[in-house]
Amino acid sequence: MELPLFLQDMDTPIYPCLYHGPILFYAMIINKKSIIIEQHDHYMKQTYRNRCRIAGANGIINLSIPVKKFHGRKLSMKDAQIDYDKPWQKEHWRGIRDSYRAAPYFEFIQDEFLPLYTSRYKFLLDLNMEALQITLDLLQIRKELVISSHFTPVEHSDDPREGIHPKKKPGEIYPDFHPVKYQQVFEDRIGFISNLSILDLLFNEGSRASEILKCSIYSEKTGIRKTHPGH
Repeated sequence: MELPLFLQDMDTPIYPCLYHGPILFYAMIINKKSIIIEQHDHYMKQTYRNRCRIAGANGIINLSIPVKKFHGRKLSMKDAQIDYDKPWQKEHWRGIRDSYRAAPYFEFIQDEFLPLYTSRYKFLLDLNMEALQITLDLLQIRKELVISSHFTPVEHSDDPREGIHPKKKPGEIYPDFHPVKYQQVFEDRIGFISNLSILDLLFNEGSRASEILKCSIYSEKTGIRKTHPGH
């Protein structure tokens, strides 16, 4: 559903539409009753909008969804179409399966995500929204998801639409984000890697994932846990 203009203009954070977003994203939204998902921003390459980071035996693996090119004009997120010329779905699912088949909860929840890799979504927005809803269901979180009705300009560096970015260090932009360490499949080989895709947390921790997310936003100055690092 789309949010009415007068409500979107209120002081409510707007979040980017991400592909299996990182732990930071879910820590930000976990305690919010409703969130606005941006669909009118310009689609940007090399962001979490079409890629996610998982941990493999040799380190971080970047899974990227190819998007059809539109020459000569900027592309909005809502218009970004998935390119199926290459078998990216098979490659992504193979990467996820190989990385997490030894994880404690992979066997129990893998089927929830499998339809994302067997169905052909035309638009990236639709696939990402479906992935978000699946994840919220697994986290046992009820939340109203609303789609932006217009573009609201980015005015601050901690705006989630720009702050949640693979090339930016979360702790520098959101100092109250303190990712909680948990057991990872290849930790003994490559060490613990923080702020990976939510998939990593779900497959490794299952029902404990929600509590870990809630504990990841913490103000050291006040001792108060927060629901949004920038507020």
